[in-house]
Amino acid sequence: MSIIIEFVIIPLGEKSLSKYVAQVVKLLEEKKVKYQLTPMGTIIEVSSLRDGLKVIEEAHEMMFKLGTDRVATTIRIDDRRDKERVMEDKVKSVFEKLRGEQKLEY
Repeated sequence: MSIIIEFVIIPLGEKSLSKYVAQVVKLLEEKKVKYQLTPMGTIIEVSSLRDGLKVIEEAHEMMFKLGTDRVATTIRIDDRRDKERVMEDKVKSVFEKLRGEQKLEY
């Protein structure tokens, strides 16, 4: 089963966060974690909650290594166990309900 986790890591006191986000994306790619970057956070798809929390902890700790003194991290977990779902399914389901069964690209 896939677990979908959205997280936001904010190095407090910083005005621009893109350099920090770029480092998190590098970490996710190195770990071969499926992710979707959004304007307000990052969504990952993992096989276990433990794996997801471990990579988020690494990303959180990375902020300190990059020189910030305070970090706030928010995590939302979607752990559905009655059927297999992936990130794209959730979005596709909404568009299908909005516009019927026609194929949409997003």
